[in-house]
Amino acid sequence: MNKKLKRACDRIRLSWYRISGRTKGGNGAMNKPVVWAHRGASGYLPENTLPAFQKAIEMGAYGIELDIHKTKDGQLVVIHDEKIDRTSDGKGYVRDYTLEELRKYNYNATMPEACPHADIPTMREVFELIKPTNLHINIEIKNGVYFYEDIEKDIIAMTKEYDMEDRVIYSSFNHYSIMKVKELDPEAHTGFLYMDGTLDMPEYGRDHGVEALHPALYNVQYPNYVERCHEYGLKINSWTINSKQYMKMACEMGIDGIITNYPDTALEIVASFN
Repeated sequence: MNKKLKRACDRIRLSWYRISGRTKGGNGAMNKPVVWAHRGASGYLPENTLPAFQKAIEMGAYGIELDIHKTKDGQLVVIHDEKIDRTSDGKGYVRDYTLEELRKYNYNATMPEACPHADIPTMREVFELIKPTNLHINIEIKNGVYFYEDIEKDIIAMTKEYDMEDRVIYSSFNHYSIMKVKELDPEAHTGFLYMDGTLDMPEYGRDHGVEALHPALYNVQYPNYVERCHEYGLKINSWTINSKQYMKMACEMGIDGIITNYPDTALEIVASFN
């Protein structure tokens, strides 16, 4: 957890108990949150790789969260950044490489000691891995720095090809992209990702017809936020919750989904929550 998020969450913990009238360690909402493996079980294996997704399956996560971009030859690939510099031994933009060219590099840079080699996965490979399981997929459409032509159309078509519509939710910081998903498939499950201090997000989500909001955890501190979301039928899937302290707090606050690098820890916390 970065320093900004940690400081904000420390403030939330105090303000939440004050606003809710609960005492520290008290019971929270009746429903227990589900656990999403953030970029797979990325606390243990290189992020957004098939080994990390396989680990999440083995740990019993509800679903995996991942990020998609498009290659020069129009392939949907799973990687967080627009560049391959941070997560691989290569350099440059995903959009400037073909899939074959991207496969020349090793994508284990975030955790080389845990995995000698990892390819950049295609979205098709992820569907092949997840389809036989009962896991869901939270697909973040990375359509911000660069606008990838037809990325929404392509991912919707692939989801339908694998008959996974009921197990996929599309999310993005680019809310225009989410509205495009809704235009193309009104029945698609969608969520708005966002960070700091946006006004009236529960009403915003309701008015734009999404099924969920995906806030950074510190955004849940606003008065009656959880109650308003649930009144409007919105799920709250919050990121990125990696410490036991904040996992417990997420349970107490009534959040619907914990997005975490450590799904095994989150599952233990959720299971122990009364």
